[in-house]
Amino acid sequence: MTEFRPSRFQILPTIIKNLLIINGLFFLAQNTVGKELFDMDNLFALHTWQSPYFRPWQFITHLFMHGDLWHIFGNMFALWMFGSILENLWGPKRFLIFYISCGLGAALSHMLVLFFENQSMINDYYTINPDSSNYLFHLQSFINKYLPIQQPGMYSMNTAREIVESRLNEPTLGASGAVFGCLAAFGYLFPNTLIYLYFFIPLKAKWFVLLYAGFELSMAVKNSAGDNVAHVAHLGGALVGFLMVYFWNKNNRRMFY
Repeated sequence: MTEFRPSRFQILPTIIKNLLIINGLFFLAQNTVGKELFDMDNLFALHTWQSPYFRPWQFITHLFMHGDLWHIFGNMFALWMFGSILENLWGPKRFLIFYISCGLGAALSHMLVLFFENQSMINDYYTINPDSSNYLFHLQSFINKYLPIQQPGMYSMNTAREIVESRLNEPTLGASGAVFGCLAAFGYLFPNTLIYLYFFIPLKAKWFVLLYAGFELSMAVKNSAGDNVAHVAHLGGALVGFLMVYFWNKNNRRMFY
């Protein structure tokens, strides 16, 4: 098995170091001044085009927002683990271009899925006509479809309106899409390098990436709304990462580690 040994390996290369710092500062702000002065989630997290909170800069800023401590820790650990090797291999400029591109690809994939899902919900909402003889049927059908857990007294237009507003204004945040791009690139360039699951179980990178991608695809197809994870964004980031490294490496396909 060939080992990867760059001539000037850095444990914490420039771009990775700065990404860790920026993410940490954003997370600190989210949990301090962001709660007191303004709502950072509505301003910087990614929102669907149909939301009044959507702003163009959210395509970038959502990459530095995280929901909780475990969310940011998992993303930053994976970013350091896989991204540092890629930056050492490519250099800071190419890695930064790669990282941002994967993040944008993930965001765009997620936005397209959100648009069609939300448009279907909006169309269903407008079928609820209080003057129609089928009003209660359409109302109950809508709430049962978009609010799986109901309580007594929830069959009202106010409930239906709250469901629409909640879904349209739900923020998406996290660097996961860009990190999945790094994972896909690592699996392509270093397919035989061992990754230790839970620091104990050895698995070649190529199988780890394929299994993880298969899991994300299955979850995306199931469209499990209850897990609150943007599986399509993960797949979009991974696809962009794979395509970029494939074309960058097309003249050097014998160099796999």
